[in-house]
Amino acid sequence: MCKKLLGLAVVATLISGNAMAATSIEDKIEILQQEIEALKDQVAKSTSGNKTNGVQSFVDKTTIGGYGELHYNNFRGDVPTGKKLKKDEIDFHRFVLFFGHRFNDWISFKSEFELEHALTKGDGSSKGEVELEQAYLDFNINPLVNAKAGVFLIPMGVINETHEPPTFYGVERNEIETRIIPSTWWEAGVGLYGEALAGLNYQLNVTSSLDAGKLKKNDFSKGFRDARRKVSEAPAEDIALSGALNYTGVPGFLVGGAFFTGNTGQDSASDTTAPTFDGVDARLTLWDVHARYNKDRFDLRAMYARGHLGDAAQVNKALGNATGSGVGESFYGWYAEAAYHIWRQRDQDLAPFVRYEEWDMNDKVPTGFTRNATFKNNIWTIGANYWPHPQVVLKADYQKFDEPDDTKGDKRVNLGLGYMF
Repeated sequence: MCKKLLGLAVVATLISGNAMAATSIEDKIEILQQEIEALKDQVAKSTSGNKTNGVQSFVDKTTIGGYGELHYNNFRGDVPTGKKLKKDEIDFHRFVLFFGHRFNDWISFKSEFELEHALTKGDGSSKGEVELEQAYLDFNINPLVNAKAGVFLIPMGVINETHEPPTFYGVERNEIETRIIPSTWWEAGVGLYGEALAGLNYQLNVTSSLDAGKLKKNDFSKGFRDARRKVSEAPAEDIALSGALNYTGVPGFLVGGAFFTGNTGQDSASDTTAPTFDGVDARLTLWDVHARYNKDRFDLRAMYARGHLGDAAQVNKALGNATGSGVGESFYGWYAEAAYHIWRQRDQDLAPFVRYEEWDMNDKVPTGFTRNATFKNNIWTIGANYWPHPQVVLKADYQKFDEPDDTKGDKRVNLGLGYMF
């Protein structure tokens, strides 16, 4: 194409007024050379412009973000009989990258890619994990009804969907949203969401479910965390229904609730329990109510969550649990938190906070099993968040458990930093 243009330029120039006006062959050649070079520059600029337009289009439609957090934990105090206090540790707990792309004005793609604990090895010698936390297509149809499909977060509690470090208080996430609600928790499926009325938002999802066959033997202290299969060749014999309703119509105020219900027996599909879950539905139902008041210098939060497991006796039998260390038929937890922003200057912000949490993983046990008193606990956390920038946070807190927490003792000092972009 360029050769043709140059050829045409030569012909045109030969018959142009400039060329005919030249008094010597050297002058004609010089004029031709100048016009050819000018044409080359135009072609180059045109080609470069097309490439730039393509890159610019990609940049305009693609979003990159992320968050991360570094923790230092100093363990103190007593531990349960027969166990040794855990050594202090420092851990880059999470490094997450977000990638999004907008295909047109109503279809987009959203994803989160996470590395936990800084390192992962195939031989199982490290705690690290590489996880695809989200990867879904988002269809923005209208304010009332929108849809999504793929891997996304279950809309329970507060932290599960909004868990970037600058958005919550304390170095570690609260216990209720790790034990009762197994945050961070995602499944694969389809969902609808939108604003039903002014300030009233809803979600309704049909997704994959948890896997009771992956629960820890003789240890239900962390609830259903180990039952998450994270959409990694996960059994799909059972599906689940989840949803949420949140009202934000009053400035600075949020109140809402959420639920999840689905069988978790997976028809003995778990590779560690088959065929002991044959005929065991193990329906799990979780629900929560939560509220937040965030106005002026005050930030108040509260949440109550409860779970119920059907066929709990059969689940305990399948797992081989002892009578005093089994899966609870019902379990609950709640927390209340208060923070006050004592100093603000431009981007900087300092807020001390206090939080109280209480939970019981054996609130009710099936017939033939006894409650495990150590599964009931409470914790006080007092500390402060300092934001040198709204997207960067430094944290420090002190925690006191009513009873020793596994090998972590009954006291803990935590330091942390986090960011998001």
